[in-house]
Amino acid sequence: MLGVKAAHAQSIENREAFWGQEAKRVHWQTPFNQVVDVSRLPFASWFVGGKTNLCFNAVDRWLESDPDQAALVWVSTEVNQELTYTRKMLWQEVNAVAAMLQAQGVGMGDRVLIYMPMIPSAVFAMLACARLGAIHSVVFGGFASVNLAQRIDDAQPKVIVTADAGSRAGKVTPYKPLLDRALELCTSSVQAVIVENRGLYAFEPVSGRDLDYVALREQHWGQEVAVQWVESSAPSYILYTSGTTGKPKGVQRDTGGYAVALATSMDYVFQGKAGETFLCTSDIGWVVGHSYIVYGPLIAGMTTILYEGTPVRPDGGILWKLVEQYKVSVMFSAPTAIRVLKKQDPALLKKYDLSSLRALYMAGEPLDEPTATWISQGLGKPIIDNYWQTETGWPILAAQPGIEALPTKFGSPSFPVYGFDVRVVDEQTGEDLGAGQKGVLAIVPPLPPGAMSTIWGDDERFVSTYFSAVPNRQVYSTFDWGLFDEEGYWFILGRTDDVINVAGHRLGTREIEESVNAHASVAESAVVGVADALKGQVAAAFAVLKQPERYTTIEQQRELEVEIMALVDQQLGAVARPARIRFVSALPKTRSGKVLRRAIVAVCEGRDPGDLTTIEDPSTLEQIRESI
Repeated sequence: MLGVKAAHAQSIENREAFWGQEAKRVHWQTPFNQVVDVSRLPFASWFVGGKTNLCFNAVDRWLESDPDQAALVWVSTEVNQELTYTRKMLWQEVNAVAAMLQAQGVGMGDRVLIYMPMIPSAVFAMLACARLGAIHSVVFGGFASVNLAQRIDDAQPKVIVTADAGSRAGKVTPYKPLLDRALELCTSSVQAVIVENRGLYAFEPVSGRDLDYVALREQHWGQEVAVQWVESSAPSYILYTSGTTGKPKGVQRDTGGYAVALATSMDYVFQGKAGETFLCTSDIGWVVGHSYIVYGPLIAGMTTILYEGTPVRPDGGILWKLVEQYKVSVMFSAPTAIRVLKKQDPALLKKYDLSSLRALYMAGEPLDEPTATWISQGLGKPIIDNYWQTETGWPILAAQPGIEALPTKFGSPSFPVYGFDVRVVDEQTGEDLGAGQKGVLAIVPPLPPGAMSTIWGDDERFVSTYFSAVPNRQVYSTFDWGLFDEEGYWFILGRTDDVINVAGHRLGTREIEESVNAHASVAESAVVGVADALKGQVAAAFAVLKQPERYTTIEQQRELEVEIMALVDQQLGAVARPARIRFVSALPKTRSGKVLRRAIVAVCEGRDPGDLTTIEDPSTLEQIRESI
C-alpha cells in the first residue's frame, strides 16, 4: 500500500491508472471507456461512457448481503422519536417515493426541489430522485421565501417535496407558509407540491397543486421502480451555495465521479466499514449532509444516523449518548458544535461508553487549536480536521488514516487529498509558493471526480468565478489563504475576502481568532476588519466567555481585555492586536453554524447588515450593536 504522499502523487501523475482502479468500488451497469476527458479544461468529464446510479449503489447493491442490517436511523430530540430502517425497509420507502414522483411525470433530467427538515422522507426523496435519474436540489430549511424563490426559478423543478414544519431547540419553524409565499414570488410554475404533514403546524392545502405525502405513500406502497442508468457525467444534484448575493450559484455535481469519490473517501479518509455506524451532525441542506449523511455512508454499506436536534438538548451529552447507543465508529461534526459543548458540564464527555468510536472528524469552518485540544483531551480520541467546500463535494485537505496513519497537528487539516492538485499561489503573479509562504490555495485542473462540474445553466460563470481569479494561469481558486510547513502540513488562514489590512499589514482574521481563543476564559470568538480613518482597517474582536459570571463588572471585563490583547501581542505581534475586544453571550451565526462576519462588520461600520434570512438568533446581532 502506498503512503499518503505517494498515493497523492500517483493520483495526479497517473490519473487514469489511479482512478480506473478506484472506480471498481462502485457498480457500473455499463463500463466506462475513458477514465477522464480533459479536452475542454477547466471542464472535465470522469468515467466517460460509463453508466451507473447513485441510488443503486447506496441501496439496492446492499440488499442481498444483509437486508436486515440497519441502513438509516432517525433520532429526533425535537419530537422525541427514534426510528430504524433496515436496508430492505429503506429500499421499500425509496421505491414508494420514486413511484409517487413518477406518477407526477418526473423522469430523467427533471428537477425536484426538496425543502424539508431532518426527517427520513427527505432522505427517501433524495434517493428516489437519484433512482429515476432526476436531479434533486435540496434547499436548507433556514432559507426564507425570497431565497427559496430564487432557487426555484433557477432550478425550475417539476415537483417540490416539503413538510408542514421543522423544529429546532423546541421551537417550531413553519416550512409550508414560506414555500407558499416563495411560489407566489416565482416567475416559474410548479406542477405539484408533495407535503408531509407532521402535525406541527396547521395549514390549508392549495387545491389542485398540493398532495399529501402519507396518502401517496400508501397508494404507491409495494411498487418497484426500475433503476435508470445514467451517464457518469449526468448531473445528480444542484446545491446552491449559501450567502451568495444576486443570482445564487447552483453547484452542479456529476453522478459516477461523485459515487467513486465518496466510496474512496469513506475508506481512505473516514475509515468507515460496511456494517458499522456513521454519525454526521450536519444538515441535509448542506454539502456535508449530502455527502456524509446520505450518499457516502450508504454507498459504503454503513448505518447512517439522521439527527433532528441540537447538541445541547436535552443536555450536552446527547451526541455521546448516540455514540454509545448505536455503537458509532465514525463521527463527523463542526467546530461550532464542539465550541457550544465547551460551555457544558465537562463530565458529560466521560459519562458514556465511547469505545466504539475510532475518531471524531471536523469540517465546515476552521478548527482552532484550543477547541481541538479541549475535545481531544475530553474524549481521548483522534480529532481529524478536514477542509473542503460545497463546490468540491468531499475533502481537499485531510489526514488519510485509511492509507497511512500519520500524526496530526492541531490547527492543520493535514495533507492534500489524492486527486486534488493543490498549490499555494501568489495572488499577484499566480506563481507557486514554497513552504512557509502564505498565498491563495488553488487547485490545478482537472478537478477530481465528484467535484463540481459547472454552475447549473451557466458554464461561463463557472469559468469566470472560479478559474479567473488567479492571474496568469487557469487554476481553481478556493478564495482561501493557506500555507504548508516544512513537514508538508497545510494550514488555512481565512478567506481572501476576510483579510484585514492594518496600516499596510495584511492579516488573516483566522490567525487573530486562534490567538484570542487560546485564552483560558474564551469559548469562541469572531474577529473582523472594521474601517478606520487612521489605519485603513483595524481588527475588532467579539468573544464569548466560558464563565461570563466571573466578569460582570466593567473593571473585570477591561482587565480580561488587556490580558487577551497581551496574549495576541505575544503570539502574533502588536500589529495583530485587536483595537477592542467586546464580550457577548453568543455570536451571530447561520443555522448551519457559520459566523455572520459580514453582518458583524456592517453593524460595526453603521451599515445595513443586509440579508439575514439564515440567522439563527437575531438578538445576537443586536448584542454586537449594543456592545460597540
